[in-house]
Amino acid sequence: MDHHRTPLFTALQQHAAGDPLQFHIPGHKKGRGADPEFRSFVGDNALSIDLINIVPLDDLHQPAGVIREAEQLAADAFGADYTLFSVQGTTGAIMTMLMSVCSPRDKIIIPRNAHKSILSAVIFAGALPVWVEPEKDARLGIEHGVTLESIRQAISRNPDTKAVLLINPTYYGTCINLRQMVEFIHSCNIPVLVDEAHGTLLHFHERLPMSAMQAGADMAATSVHKLGGSMTQSSVLNVKGDRVSIKRIRTFMSMLTTTSTSYLLLSSLDAARRQLALHGQALAEQTIRLARDARRQINEISGLYCYGDEICEKEGVFHYDPTKLCIHLDQLDITGFGAEEWLRKTYKIEVELSDLKNLLCLITLGDTEREVSRLLQALRHMSELFRCREIPYTRACAAIVPAASRFSLPPRDAFYARSESIRLQQSIGRVITEFVYVYPPGIPILMPGQIITPEAVDYIRRHLKAGLPVKGTEDPDIQKLRVVAAPRQESEALGSRSGYIIPD
Repeated sequence: MDHHRTPLFTALQQHAAGDPLQFHIPGHKKGRGADPEFRSFVGDNALSIDLINIVPLDDLHQPAGVIREAEQLAADAFGADYTLFSVQGTTGAIMTMLMSVCSPRDKIIIPRNAHKSILSAVIFAGALPVWVEPEKDARLGIEHGVTLESIRQAISRNPDTKAVLLINPTYYGTCINLRQMVEFIHSCNIPVLVDEAHGTLLHFHERLPMSAMQAGADMAATSVHKLGGSMTQSSVLNVKGDRVSIKRIRTFMSMLTTTSTSYLLLSSLDAARRQLALHGQALAEQTIRLARDARRQINEISGLYCYGDEICEKEGVFHYDPTKLCIHLDQLDITGFGAEEWLRKTYKIEVELSDLKNLLCLITLGDTEREVSRLLQALRHMSELFRCREIPYTRACAAIVPAASRFSLPPRDAFYARSESIRLQQSIGRVITEFVYVYPPGIPILMPGQIITPEAVDYIRRHLKAGLPVKGTEDPDIQKLRVVAAPRQESEALGSRSGYIIPD
């Protein structure tokens, strides 16, 4: 295929150049009806292609023209049989993946460190999650990948599983032996879904971990906007093989997608695909070089540690994405969240995320030595300041998300159950009806249907005390949780009568 072409982006430019008289939405009519300050800042070019699904521009819900051509080029670039564009972010693509293979009461195997979008899809589908615990890194306080043995055991205990969802890479950048995992799961005649939100570049450089499509996965949701150069909220769903139905996948994608699709987002996907297909190798090479040099220099800064090749000796880690800089602060008298705030106020640097003892910084196609040098300068200053404070911070220990508590009710049943709001400490032993998570990264501490444990409450309290963004509950202060209103004994009886098999 000719990857110099951008069918959709080109069609939008040609349509705007023709200056048609518009009697359709959007109401700003090429920016003339927009707020003047906003129009001046955004620019007329962007507003001129903020259009709607009129005939010359095709329709994302049933593509037959330039959008279809753009998706076919993307499929070729990502090594897929089909690629579907998403303007609902990777969340929409993940929900489509899961809901297209799971019906109510179907089981799906999911790693404990799954993003809340995956578990929201579990509720929408009425599916039953079977947790698999990933390997934990006690030193860093993060989770890596699941092992082949843990997946094998989960399938053995749940042979009626309808799908296995894997995360590759994790938010922090570690990867599993994806091809080996896919081959085993396929030998059990089960489709493999991959949350590849943080792996856009994987397919475009041989020194990066293997992509989901290269490993033979059936579906992969990939955030092109995160690391591939498209606009925020634009992603793709890659599909391969005949274990899943492309017609059913398209149906669910359409159901979950707004009918007022953004052509700005769609055209940015088209253009990002062109750049990745033509120059991805060279751009990724430059990004990897910058990241490796940054990692080396970070590890020379007193009190900091940024993992590298040695991480592959750990269980659950087969490879890692070097463009993710997970900076561990254990030897500094400051929490990860405190370090994030200090970098923001002192150097105007924004990081991807912080937790109790880590910062995550991403090196992307948009970085140069200038940006990396500024980050290194700031980290050196931070090391000097927080290794010799006269009044040190209360040192926080790394904390891994607690092991998943068992489900007393299927998640969907719990979400819709009659509920009440009670104090956090009083909620122990009750069945939660809402999500609790720290965002980023958005891994639920608790999700509807689970029994609230002392460990979960302690984890929530520690993160609240450190100032980290705990979210998901109706109570914005996280002092109360919504729980099933019935006594716990009745909830367990309901779970038993429902026929729900509680995974080991």
